[in-house]
Amino acid sequence: MAGNALLDLDGVGKRFASPGRGAPAMQALQGVGFVLEPGRIMGLIGPDAAGKTTLLRICAGLVVPDAGEVAVFGDSVARLDRSRIGYMPQSGALYAELSVLQNLTLYARLRGLSRELWDERIAHLLDLTGLAPFTRRAAGRLSGGMRQKLAMACAVAAAPPLILLDEPSVGVDPLSRREIWQLARDLAGPETGIVWATSILDDAEQCDDVLVLHEGRREYFGAPAGLAEFAAGRCWSTPVPAENRRRVLRAALEQPTTIAGRIDGGEVRLTLRSVADQPPALGEGAGSAWRERRPHVDDGFAWLLDDASVLKPSAVAAAFPQIAANPDAPAAIEAIGLGKRYGDFVAVNDVSFSVAPGEVFGLLGPNGAGKSTTFRMLCGLARPSAGHGRVAGHDLTTASAEARQALGYMPQKFSLYADLSVAANLRFVAGAYGLAGAHAKEAIERAVENLSLGAFWQLSAGTLPLGVKQRLALAAAVMHAPRVLFLDEPTSGVDPLVRREFWHHITAIADRGVAVLVTTHFMDEAELCDRLLLISQAEAIAHGTPEQLKQQALAVRTAGATLEDAFIALIAAQRERIRAEAA
Repeated sequence: MAGNALLDLDGVGKRFASPGRGAPAMQALQGVGFVLEPGRIMGLIGPDAAGKTTLLRICAGLVVPDAGEVAVFGDSVARLDRSRIGYMPQSGALYAELSVLQNLTLYARLRGLSRELWDERIAHLLDLTGLAPFTRRAAGRLSGGMRQKLAMACAVAAAPPLILLDEPSVGVDPLSRREIWQLARDLAGPETGIVWATSILDDAEQCDDVLVLHEGRREYFGAPAGLAEFAAGRCWSTPVPAENRRRVLRAALEQPTTIAGRIDGGEVRLTLRSVADQPPALGEGAGSAWRERRPHVDDGFAWLLDDASVLKPSAVAAAFPQIAANPDAPAAIEAIGLGKRYGDFVAVNDVSFSVAPGEVFGLLGPNGAGKSTTFRMLCGLARPSAGHGRVAGHDLTTASAEARQALGYMPQKFSLYADLSVAANLRFVAGAYGLAGAHAKEAIERAVENLSLGAFWQLSAGTLPLGVKQRLALAAAVMHAPRVLFLDEPTSGVDPLVRREFWHHITAIADRGVAVLVTTHFMDEAELCDRLLLISQAEAIAHGTPEQLKQQALAVRTAGATLEDAFIALIAAQRERIRAEAA
C-alpha cells in the first residue's frame, strides 16, 4: 500500500463473456495499476471500449476483478464501506420523474447521511449547483448541464472522501463544462480524491494526473504535460484563408505522415508521426509557411495511440451524387420565424436562418437553449407553434412527407432498436426511406463497408460500443444519399479518434453539394462550419462565420481569442441584458 493512498491498484485484470451472438469474449482490463493520493484529481482517458467504465466500477466495488489487487482507503475493496465513495455513472442514475429536491433527499438517505444533517447539506448542494430555483422541477425536464450537476450532487450527498465520475461533462456545452469543473473543485475537500473519466481532452488537461487506457492496458500514467510531450517536435500549424481551411485539413489528414489535425482559430494544425516528417506542401493561395508549435494533451494522446492507419478519401461521401455548384440555387434548409411553446414554456422564439447546398451550418448554444427543438421542427418531428420551415424546397407544413424523404437525420440520442441486430436495423431504415430490393441491398452493403460495420453485422445494436453505435446511426442517416443531412451532436461522448473520422466524412459530404445542419458542444468542431448560429434561452443571439462570432463577442464584452471564449462571452452578455431589463 502506498502511504495513505485512497486507491492503490496493482495488476488488475477483468474479462467479460461474449456480449452476444458471434462476438468473442472481451478482455476489458489487463494488468492495470495506479495510485491515487488524497487531494488529487486523476483523469481517466482512452478510446471507446478502452476499459474506463470497468475500471471505475472495480474501484467502486461494483465489479469483481479476475486478477490483481485493489485497495481502497488502505484496505481490500472486498471490505469496502461504499458510503465513503461517491460514484456517478454515465447515465447519472437520476430518477427522471422525481424532482430535484426529491432526488437529493433520496440519495442523502441512501448514502447514510443522518437526518439532522439533511437540510444543511442539501441546501449547500443546491447553492453550489445553482439548482435552488428548480427544486420542484422533475429531473427529466432539466437541461443536460443541469442534469449532470444534479447527478454529481447526488453522488457526493454524504461528502465522501473518494469521488468517481464517469463522463460527468459528456454532452454539455462549454459554459456548463466550466461550471461542472468548478462544482467538482468546490465539492472536493483538501483530502478528497477524484477520478474523472472523460473523452474530452480539455478536461484531462485540468487534472493533476492522467491515466491513458487502450484495449484494457495502461499506456501512460503521469502529469498531463508529460502526455503532451510525446508529440514534441511533431506539431505544426499555418494560417489558411477560411475558404480553403477544410480542403487543406482534409488533404493533410490523408497524408501517411499525419496522425491528427484540426482547425485552430484561423490556422490548420497538424500532429505528425515523426520529428523527421514535414507538413505537406500547400497549394497556391492556401496559406503561408508551416511553423512548429508547442504540443497539447490531444497531440500526445493521438501520437500515443497511433496505429499507423491513414485516413482515406471518404467512401461515405463518394456514395453521394455530386450536386453542381449553383450560386443561384435556393436554400436547402430554411427556418422562417420558427417558434415552439409547451404551455407557458417558450422552447424556441422567432429563429430564422438558411443553409445553402454544400454548406456546413452549425447550431451552438447552452444545454436547453432550443437547438434540438429547432432540429426536430425542421425534420418534421415537431410542429412549430409559430413560423415555418422548408427542406429541399418542400414546405414542412404542407409537404412534410416529401421533405422527410429528402433528408437524413441522426438524432442526439441513439434511437435505433437496441434489441435488433445491426443488419435488422439497417434493413428497417432502408424500408423507411423507400429503398427496396436490389437498391436496398446495395445501399446497406455500401453503408456497412464504408463505415466498417461488417464485424458487428449480427450483434444487437444495444451491445455495441458507443463509437460503433454512432457509426451505425450515421449509416442509417446517409444510406439513401439525402440532399440534406441533419446531425444532432453526432460525436457526443465519443473519443477524439472517432470524432476525427466523423468530421472527415461530414466535410467531404458537404463538398458533394449536400447541405449539413449540425449541433455540437465542441468548439474545434464548430471551427469546421462555414457559418454558425448561437442560440441561448430560446433566442438567436449571434450569427456568422466563426471569425465573425469572435468579433461580435469582442463588441459586447471582453473575450479571449478562441471560439469558446466568444461562446461564453456572448451568452454572458445576453444574461446581463436580461437581468438589466428585469431590474
